Amino acid sequence: MSQLVLFAIDICAVALLVFGLYFPRHRRRDLVVAYLGVNVGVLAVASALSASDVGAGLGLGLALFGVLSIIRLRSTELDQHEVAYYFSALALGILGALSTTSVWLSGGLMALIVAVMFVGDHRRLLRHYRHQIMVLDSAVTDHVALVAQLEQLLNARVHNAIVQRLDMVNETTVVDVRYSVARRSAAAGTSKPVRAGALR
Repeated sequence: MSQLVLFAIDICAVALLVFGLYFPRHRRRDLVVAYLGVNVGVLAVASALSASDVGAGLGLGLALFGVLSIIRLRSTELDQHEVAYYFSALALGILGALSTTSVWLSGGLMALIVAVMFVGDHRRLLRHYRHQIMVLDSAVTDHVALVAQLEQLLNARVHNAIVQRLDMVNETTVVDVRYSVARRSAAAGTSKPVRAGALR
């Protein structure tokens, strides 16, 4: 009976994670199917293995290996927060399948995972910090000059600027920028490449 209760708690937890947190915030439908499939799949496999003679550690290891392979060999790019949702769905499935002496303990751990994702992925948490990949139409070799140019273009404080490609022939610089904007000018950021005009 306690196992069925854990199954129900897991289904409620993953539904809240996916439909209450992830989809309203990020609106990516294809990953909704992925998160639900990972959770229910791990729940089913781990439950079957826990009821058989096969070691639970081996089963969980295979499940983790399978999920890591999916993430590593993905055909589309995933952001770090989307990977975090993957592991949260995986952890919920494992907790729902493990037989423990206390249903409250497993249920509390599931609630903790959902709560951490709610806070960690909240739009107000560190909302002034941005990540941008910029393409400058000039080849900038001096790091100090590059940071000054980026701060003027973005009208923000640059915390880190990593040059990804420096093309001396076509005079372009591709740079990964981590910066923070002022409170009054904070707006939704993007991690897609943009082209910026160089300051001469």
